[in-house]
Amino acid sequence: MKATRELIQEHEGITLMLKILNAVVKKAQQGTQVPQEDLDGIVEFLTVFVDKCHHGKEEDFLFPELEKLGIPKENGPIGVMLSEHEEGRGLIADLKAAVAAYKGGDSAAVAAMSKAAEGYIFLLNAHINKENNVLFAMADNHLNAEKDDWLKAQFDALELERIGAGKHEAFHAMIHRLEKAYL
Repeated sequence: MKATRELIQEHEGITLMLKILNAVVKKAQQGTQVPQEDLDGIVEFLTVFVDKCHHGKEEDFLFPELEKLGIPKENGPIGVMLSEHEEGRGLIADLKAAVAAYKGGDSAAVAAMSKAAEGYIFLLNAHINKENNVLFAMADNHLNAEKDDWLKAQFDALELERIGAGKHEAFHAMIHRLEKAYL
């Protein structure tokens, strides 16, 4: 499997979680109390899996390798992706704060949660589309088999280091549980 294929597969799980997040926010907007465990799991997935693990693979390994191969960072696709990662971090911080307020009973928290979630969902769906259809195609055209194997090994090591053994599978089990509950 190509390193980019691994990232695309991760995007599939992320996209599903974005759909779940949207459904959860709608339930909260309708006045349905969303279980704290579900909100905490979603926030953990977005901060740990999406940002630390998935974005880490791109930022620490894929993007630097693409730069070495001549794909520009400044005023180029890599710079756009990095900027969007930062924007996403800000929206997740807003979402975390809103979820904490919601769990504390703040009546204004649903609106803040909704705003942060909608912004994040919109951003990440567009971001994933650009990576899957533009940047990863560029990567596949530039990376040789040796470099691709090296990237896959680095991705595996990063995942083990940042989220730990078995956590990837635990996240997928949670996604499937939340999918059944909300979608």
